[in-house]
Parts: sequence; structure tokens; C-alpha cells
Amino acid sequence: MDPGYNEINRQLIIDNAELLNIPIKMFNTQIYDIVANVEETPCYLCARMRRGYLYRYAKELGCNKISLGHHFDDVIETVLMSTLYAAEFKTMMPKLKSTNHEGMELIRPMYKVREDDIIAWKRYNDLQFIRCACRLTENCVLGDDGIGSKRQEMKALIKKLRQTNSHIDTNIFRSIHNVNLDTVIGYKKGGVKHSFLEDYDK
Repeated sequence: MDPGYNEINRQLIIDNAELLNIPIKMFNTQIYDIVANVEETPCYLCARMRRGYLYRYAKELGCNKISLGHHFDDVIETVLMSTLYAAEFKTMMPKLKSTNHEGMELIRPMYKVREDDIIAWKRYNDLQFIRCACRLTENCVLGDDGIGSKRQEMKALIKKLRQTNSHIDTNIFRSIHNVNLDTVIGYKKGGVKHSFLEDYDK
């Protein structure tokens, strides 16, 4: 899906596919044009729209899944961003059923793959990845690491914490698989809020 890439980014995708001998079909959208005029949460809207287009196109092709490339580091960074900036403990699910597109499922097969391993694989195959591709962050195409984004801030925090605890990233990852509900004040299930007080006197 081309959400409105510039020619350099679009060609990078085509070149990578050719280098790996992977046949691809690319369809166009105007997502970047739309979100460029949105002041609040443009990244959230962009992600939702891109996912919606992928679901629709996949369904047209007779598929029942879309596969996203989020990896281990994305997962733990999302946990920290949600906790520190959204006041909510949540993560990325390795798979989930679509609520808006019946019969469709989203999977993240790289859920346990480390970013460093992906970068090593990229270098081994002589690939060039897109860093940032939308108009809000187009300067990243020229090699900027996107310093200033919340995700980059989380990367820096994890790197700093790893200096005193080499298992910090693994511990964050394991914590989302090991939530102790007996010590949680409140949680949401199916959109409904629950409190520890509901069972306190039982």
C-alpha cells in the first residue's frame, strides 16, 4: 500500500522486493494528504486508515489476514509509551480479530524478533529501509534518526536502563505475559471498567 510516499521511498520498496525476488502488488491511497491537515493525533489516524485500507484490499484478494511488521522492541516501547504518556498499561497483541472487517485477522509474526537482528538481516541482504515516510517526518529520509519522537525517547530510556540491568527489555516483555490481577487496582475488559473493590468484600 502506498499511502502517499515520495518517489524515493516508493522506489526503495520496489528495489527491495526485486532484490529479494519477491513479487509485489502496490495500490495507491491519499492517506498522507488527508492526515497532513489533522492537528490532533495525525499518527493515530494515519495508522487506523492504513490498517483499514490493508484489510479492505486483503479481503478483495480473498485473504483472511493482514500481517504487520512490528517486532519485539516495538512491543516493549509501546508498553512504556502507554504507561508513561497515556496513563494506561497496554501492549501490542501478537494476533487479534478485526472488529470492523468480519472474518479478518491481524497477525504480527515478528513479535519476538529483536530489532538488532532485523537490522543485521537488512545489512546481510544489502537492503535499504524507509526510516520515516510521511510528510510530518520526511526529513528522516535523509538519514535523521527521528530523535524527538516518543518511540525514540523510549529506545533511549531502555538503552540507559540496560546499563544497570541487562535483562530490562526481556523483563518488560515478560511483564505483559505475567500480569497479576490480584494486585491490579483497575482494568478494562471488553470496554468495561472494573475495580478491585468489586470483589473486595467477597
